[in-house]
Amino acid sequence: MSDDHIVAICADDYGLSYGVSIGILEALDAGRLTAVSALVNGPRWPAMGVELRRRCRNADVGLHFNLTLGRPLGPMPTFTSEGSFPPVSTVVRLALRRKLPLAEIRAEIDRQLDRFETVMGREPDYVDGHQHMHGLPGVRDALIEALAARGLAGRVWLRDAGDELHRIVLRGAHAPKTLALALAVQGLSSGFRRAALRQGFVTNEGFSGHSVFDPGKDYARAFETYLRAPGRRHLVMCHPGHVDDELRAQDWVTVTREQELAFLLSPRLPDMLEERGLRLARLSEARPQPSPGGGRMSEGMPQ
Repeated sequence: MSDDHIVAICADDYGLSYGVSIGILEALDAGRLTAVSALVNGPRWPAMGVELRRRCRNADVGLHFNLTLGRPLGPMPTFTSEGSFPPVSTVVRLALRRKLPLAEIRAEIDRQLDRFETVMGREPDYVDGHQHMHGLPGVRDALIEALAARGLAGRVWLRDAGDELHRIVLRGAHAPKTLALALAVQGLSSGFRRAALRQGFVTNEGFSGHSVFDPGKDYARAFETYLRAPGRRHLVMCHPGHVDDELRAQDWVTVTREQELAFLLSPRLPDMLEERGLRLARLSEARPQPSPGGGRMSEGMPQ
């Protein structure tokens, strides 16, 4: 199978609530996911982690490193002055001003990695970040440093939430809000792939799935745009799940999770992939190819 025809579909937020986790497991059991990103700092972990370990034979399982939801696993007196993680806007502002307490963040990265490994019995297949915080200046360096210190270069891949500008525009031109969101994440994540590559970490090449979580929009139509202009190791992010009170108490993204799950379980997804000549794959098993003719540097899987 050529890498030109590979796409991974990744469900974020496993462990956020019971309903979200069960919905993701349904999509996983149906063979519609090839990656699951797990939140490990909440009360649903480790019990839901044990269930995921039983049912993830055909998907990569990653740490969804979290700095913006709930409470940390250990003391972060500067970063969490009131005991809970700050909102996204605060983290971004501190990162851009180079005022993040990176020693505290590095310690929390290690704690979340340890908690993942204790339950799963192994290291994660990959690491990404809740609300893409792993790509922020400073945070990315702490993350790559922590993984490298564990000897995980070449063994763990990292999510690059950015993409080539022309791909972003092709996918988002029909939806100005989605395009603006993708461009904002691209700006904040700029340089992440280069930093990862320098330390021997493979990333996805091509990323889509940005959503404004509008329940009035047709998710199937949006998903079709996510498959436009795919990279050679393309990753589509999604947020499926069932809505429950536990979710409502933590997150404003609710109804659209059930809409995403319904699409993933429908025949429309495999039909859409077949029409575009795309096949689902785990990125941990998809060998990157050298970039023909030079240009932007492409990752190479260690031999």
